[in-house]
Amino acid sequence: MEFTYLLSSCKNLKIKVCVINYQANLCEMGIFRSETPTHTIMKKFIVLYHTPPEAQEQTAAPSPEEMEEGMKPWMAWAEKCGDHLVDLGNPLVNGKNIDVKGNVRDSIRQVSGYSILRAEDVEQARSLLNNHPHLSWHDGCEIELHEVMPLPGSN
Repeated sequence: MEFTYLLSSCKNLKIKVCVINYQANLCEMGIFRSETPTHTIMKKFIVLYHTPPEAQEQTAAPSPEEMEEGMKPWMAWAEKCGDHLVDLGNPLVNGKNIDVKGNVRDSIRQVSGYSILRAEDVEQARSLLNNHPHLSWHDGCEIELHEVMPLPGSN
């Protein structure tokens, strides 16, 4: 849904305001499209962090000082990403696998966190993950990258 407003201080300046809805993926990402686009349409990417159990156990109860020190490389990575980082994310714990019958068991996928990036394509998103601090944290740490696809009929 689009509305046009005329600013009282600028008689000829019109601003298009996009109302966020499920059918306007660009609006959901905070990117507004004009009649003549002057920007590149950005895609969203989910970054999943995988951590082996021994690494999670090693850092299960860090001191405030250890937490602060451990976050420094992450903050440097976030700064490097700039506007491409939509959500730094949070740690994830206690993952569950629920099957079609409703059976619940602990997840074996070892997903320990997530971030959300915005990039032109998967290559640009992947390049933002170069020298990511998660990969140097512990042997066996991995990053998984997924492009978020728009819902059918939402364009």
